[in-house]
Formats: sequence, C-alpha cells, structure tokens
Amino acid sequence: MTGSGNAQQADPRRETHFAAIGLPDAGALPARPRVVVVGGGIAGLTAATGLAERGVAVEVVEREHYLGGRVGGWTEHDDGADLAMNRGFHAFFRQYYNLRALLGRIDPDLGMLTPVDDYPLIDGEGRRDTFRGLPRTPPWNAVAFAARSPTFRLRDFLEIDARAAAPLAAVAVPDIYERLDHVDAATFLENIRFPPAARHLAFEVFSRSFFADPSKLSAAELATMFHIYFLGSSEGLIFDVPTSNYDTALWQPLQSYLEARDVHFRLGTGAARIDPGQTAPFRVQTDSGEHVEADAVVLATDVAGLQRVVAASTELATDDWRGQIARLRTAPPFAVHRLWLDRPVAARRPAFLGTAGHEPLDNISVLERYEREAAQWSRRHHGSVVELHSYALDAAPSRAAALRQLHKVYPETAAAQVVSERLLHRSDCPLFSPGSYADRPAVVTPQPGLVLAGDAVRIDLPVALMERAATTGWCAANHLLRKWGLAGHALVTVPTRGRSPVLRWLATREGRARR
Repeated sequence: MTGSGNAQQADPRRETHFAAIGLPDAGALPARPRVVVVGGGIAGLTAATGLAERGVAVEVVEREHYLGGRVGGWTEHDDGADLAMNRGFHAFFRQYYNLRALLGRIDPDLGMLTPVDDYPLIDGEGRRDTFRGLPRTPPWNAVAFAARSPTFRLRDFLEIDARAAAPLAAVAVPDIYERLDHVDAATFLENIRFPPAARHLAFEVFSRSFFADPSKLSAAELATMFHIYFLGSSEGLIFDVPTSNYDTALWQPLQSYLEARDVHFRLGTGAARIDPGQTAPFRVQTDSGEHVEADAVVLATDVAGLQRVVAASTELATDDWRGQIARLRTAPPFAVHRLWLDRPVAARRPAFLGTAGHEPLDNISVLERYEREAAQWSRRHHGSVVELHSYALDAAPSRAAALRQLHKVYPETAAAQVVSERLLHRSDCPLFSPGSYADRPAVVTPQPGLVLAGDAVRIDLPVALMERAATTGWCAANHLLRKWGLAGHALVTVPTRGRSPVLRWLATREGRARR
C-alpha cells in the first residue's frame, strides 16, 4: 500500500477470525432486512458498511452534522478564513487491521494516510525516548527500546520482579482480565518494581491515551495495550495519520461509498428512544419527533448517548442489561487547544511529541507536517498550526498553563502571536477502571435484533481505541448477518496470546504461585 508507507510486510503472525458463511446478498431473501444504525462514528460506519455490502437496507442516524464521531472533522470560520477542525490527533497504527479494512473501501492503497516515522517522548527533566529504528521482532523491540532509553539502567533490569512482570509479555485475551483487571495500572507497575522514571515516560503515555491516570486504569488494559502495540505485534509503534482533515480524507468519501450502496444518512438528528415497532420489531424515535421502523438496531453511540437512549427506552432488553449500561463510566475530561501561530516552529520539531512531567500537557502536534489544510495555512501566513492535548484533567483546562509548557518545550513559540485558536473541552471517552471488565456490555444484547458497537463495548479480542470501535462494528454487523443467513466479514487481530512460549510458561507459573 503505497500511500501509507505500508510496503513493509505485515506481521505474519496476525490472526484471522473467520465469519459465518452464508448468502452473499440480501436480495436472495424473501424480504430485505432494514437496520437503523444510531451513531455515525467509526463503530456505526463500520457496522453500516458490513451490512450494506450484503444488501441490507441501512439508515444512519447521527446527532452531529458531520460523520466520524470522536474522529470527525468540520470547518469553522474566523474573520473570513476557513479553519479545518477536529477533536485532535489520532494515530492510525499499522495493526489496526479492521479499521484499515474499512478505509480500504474508499482506497485500497490507503493513500489518504501518510506515515509518521517516529514520535519522541520527552519528560520534565529533558530525557528523551524514541521509537525510530527499533527492531520489529518482539521481544527484541522492547529490549532495544529499554537498552537505549535514558530512563533505564542496568540495575533497573536486575531489580524488576520478572515473575510478577511476566503477564506483560504473555498476554492472553481475555485471560489477562481475570489476572489483572482487579488492580490498577499504577499499583501493578509498582509491584513489579518498574523504574519510576521509565514508568512515567513510557507507560504513562499508554495509560493517558485512554484519557485516564494510571491509578484509575485497569492493569489488564495496560497489559493488553503493551501486547497490541509492542510485544504482541511486529507492526510496532509506528503509525500513519490522515493527509488532510478527517472529514475530507475519510468520512465524506466513505459516505459517498455507502450512499452508492443505498445507505441513507440523517445528520444533525439524534435518537431519542427505541420502542417496539407496529409493523417491524423496532421503532426508533428521533429527537425531531420522526420515527423509523427497522428489523434491527445497532446502537453505536458514546457512553452518554447510549445511557440516554437506553434510559428512555423502558421496554428495551432486561433490567440487568439496562443496569449494565447505567453503570458505564466516562473518563475524566480532556482538552484540545489548537493554535494558529504567526511564525513557524523550528524545522526540527516532529509531527507529534509525547510529554510526561509537563502538566497539564500530554502531547504536542505540528499539523502542517502532515495535514494539507494546515500546510496551506502555514504557507500563506508563514506560521504554524500547533495542537496541545491535556488528558485526565481534574480541573478546568488552563490555556496559560498549556502555553507555558509549550514555550518550555518549544522555546521559539514564546515569541509567536496567536492568530486564531480553538479550545475543545470534552468528557465522552469510556473509562476502563479496575474491576469493570466483567460488567461491560457486549456486542450481543438480551434483546434479539439489538446490538452494540463502540470502543466502550466488551469484545474478547486484543483491540483498543479506534480499532476496538471498528472491530465491534464489524462484529455487530456479523451478528445480524448471521441471523438472516447472510455471509459475514472476517476480522484480523494481533495474536490473541503472547508470542513467546517461555514467557507464557513463566506467566503460568506466576499465576499458580499466587493462587
């Protein structure tokens, strides 16, 4: 795949999970099934794609005026200028096989993506880690990363409790949740005697990518992330990013692809509730007072949207299931500051920099390094478009504090004037707190014909973030397709268990010793 730098060989040990076989198209059925997909983010669009490609009639109901959900994009206007906007940087990792399969519908070469060859990490003392040039084969990638990291010393290796740390290198999904979901990530790293400096610089970046402080995140989620992005996959931590804003690069082309397959979109319209239908199993009531009848419904909203719809739909599923939905939690708020500066940042600055010890700042993006609209603005104004992320906030976002850290890390920005700026302050990402895994709702619900999709939904495969959203979307479509005797779509993931037999054996011994 030329556009995204995917000429490198994919991991030969990735796993394919085949779907049920069946009829190739709903045209062979006595009646064409009708499905309403509530939510036009990654999960909803994936489900819609999986269904529409088998000839199912699909209607997507999305409360925003744009598609993509938390990876959506739009245009704002400032003094006559058009400003491309989205909710912040997203990394499209090479092991996001199911998300890439979705994007491959609009371009098999994934030309809308471009590689970010490295993203450095820097801590408050100026120590710097990098992922450039690491070997691809686990566990040598982790060994090489630690060996050259300024936060690791030889004695740190000797002090780590190898037996207690074995689950990190021998993850098996979903077994890892039985082992570690009861403990938080910070406590787990303390228990294995992971060096504090390395913990702060490396593992905290993983944790905060879930918008949670390590003390509030399940250790099982941390271990699964380590497996997905490092020890379980030879795809590594190098990723791609869209070459233009998300709306033009991704979702408008996908909308056109789906509309050509008779998918209908209701944008700017939310779902109010779901009731039993008069002529079909479901009647989806919109917040504009309209209703759509359907044979099945995919609920693919964020946590708050899901809770709102389920609370209003009093005849839906069972009390126990409704209680599960009500108990879902969202992560602490995060903030995205996007700044249009009147002068460029230094040419040596990377497209993306992760930070630790620079509170409240968690990362800095320089958008003109990869995004077409930002590059055009930068050339016209001889400036830079810079984005600051602050995760897991415990107070209102502080523009002054974020700017102080930007000026500290990139001193040349201190003299820059802000031509335009936007602040997004949101709290709508799922929280994977210790002990929550067993109570998470799954794709299949007790209500026949009702399925869930999204990154808050439980799925017993090694996927996370955008890839979890896409994977649950394919699974939701597959479940409904199987119900109608239609062929499903295969899924691909990183290996579902650790690659090293020795480390798996050590982890097994550790588990037995603890029992």
